[in-house]
Amino acid sequence: MALLLAGALGTIGLVGCDRATGSTQPAEKAAVERIMVVGASTIAPLMSEIAKAYEQSHPGVRIEVQAGGSSRGVLDVRQGTAGIGMVSRELKSDEADLKHVMIAQDGVGMIVHKDNPIQRFTKQQIIDIYTGKLTNWRQLGGDDAPITVVSKAEGRSTLDIFSHFFGVKYKDIKAHVVIGDNQQGIQAVAGSPATVGYVSIGTAEYEAQHGAAIKLVPVDNQVPTTAAVAAGEYAIRRPLNLVFKEPLTATAKDLVQFAQSRDASALVKKQFFVPVAQ
Repeated sequence: MALLLAGALGTIGLVGCDRATGSTQPAEKAAVERIMVVGASTIAPLMSEIAKAYEQSHPGVRIEVQAGGSSRGVLDVRQGTAGIGMVSRELKSDEADLKHVMIAQDGVGMIVHKDNPIQRFTKQQIIDIYTGKLTNWRQLGGDDAPITVVSKAEGRSTLDIFSHFFGVKYKDIKAHVVIGDNQQGIQAVAGSPATVGYVSIGTAEYEAQHGAAIKLVPVDNQVPTTAAVAAGEYAIRRPLNLVFKEPLTATAKDLVQFAQSRDASALVKKQFFVPVAQ
């Protein structure tokens, strides 16, 4: 993941020693242009890999990626503290002042501990779990253990997608653990066989393949896999967007175009998301 540093879109000059003369006067070197990218924790790991690849072919550019949620991405771009925002949902009607491009697709899926015997949920069971009507795994055919409910913090786009699909308002969710990013959700579920949560499908598949003690669980006929998202067979899906205000600098514009390119598609797939570039 790209090193997270404080900064904003801009340039800085470099001072060095002239190797030919040994002088300590400022050497004529190209300025380093820094681009700040802020927003959705779902997109941040992918964007960090895209940033690394871009920097390798553009040595005069430093791209700083920070997570913090889709809402923060929108806010920071509007305030000018970030050149590019990451938003893991459709843009809202009141965000029409921002331009956006989709760099990948993802879904939101339910996860439990890998040792949990539950193999499938119904949509109503999830609604009842998250509104406090179902409180023990025994009621679902599982072990006799209280259900620990993990949910996202208000303002997170994953919560918006979950709430919209299941029709559960934020104020009605009875969560025992409230988390910010996907990694926190995966850690919470992996650390307790009695826990249930919802996270990015791409992130969950990536972490499960790398040893996290979690599994994705279907809801009715909705099977949470990257393949199902790619085939258009999964309903709880979302775009992964980069947002910005025009005019962008030439370099920032080029970075956005690179993130949409076929060259970046391999990085998208490596993070278990669905590329949009054909």
